[in-house]
Amino acid sequence: MEARRPYDIDSVTDVAFGIFAERGFDAASMDDVARAAGITKASIYHHVPSKEALLARGLDRALVALFGVLDEPAARQESARERLARIVRRVAEITMSMRAEVSVLFRVRGNSTTERDAMERRRTFDAVVADLVREAQAAGEIRADIDPALIVRLIFGMSNSVVEWYRPGGRTPAATIAAAVEAIAFHGIEADWAEGPNATDSAEG
Repeated sequence: MEARRPYDIDSVTDVAFGIFAERGFDAASMDDVARAAGITKASIYHHVPSKEALLARGLDRALVALFGVLDEPAARQESARERLARIVRRVAEITMSMRAEVSVLFRVRGNSTTERDAMERRRTFDAVVADLVREAQAAGEIRADIDPALIVRLIFGMSNSVVEWYRPGGRTPAATIAAAVEAIAFHGIEADWAEGPNATDSAEG
């Protein structure tokens, strides 16, 4: 008989978030997680006290990764525009490398303390990036006629949508997709593009 794979808390969280991303957190049960993991529900409760605790662990993974982007060494040596571009690219990369966790994070609606805490941390992250947008606008590095918070929502909205269709091992590599998100975002917010000769024609369609 094949030996049963040992499960630790990280492995259980991996499996749980695959289920949460597929079925939705509210619709998924601990029985579903146990079945997918090939272990008993009692084994899961050996590691965590509740489904909510699993949710908290996975959401924390995603948020720690996102905030980690802000502290990467290059952030201290780049211009505001360069830092912003790097953040956009790195968020897209994290979205694909942590697809299950990020997918669940994007869907939380504040139905519990865990979800409300995650939403507040997301808002904090967005606010930090919006401040960086203001800095780049003040330096004349990106167009200044769009509200910084709106820029952040639109760019991350595009990046976030990747979780709906990206599949590892697909035809387009993750690095190519992340670079495309950055290129498309910045083609629309660079100051010289906004003032270019085709800006009026483009706006009028």
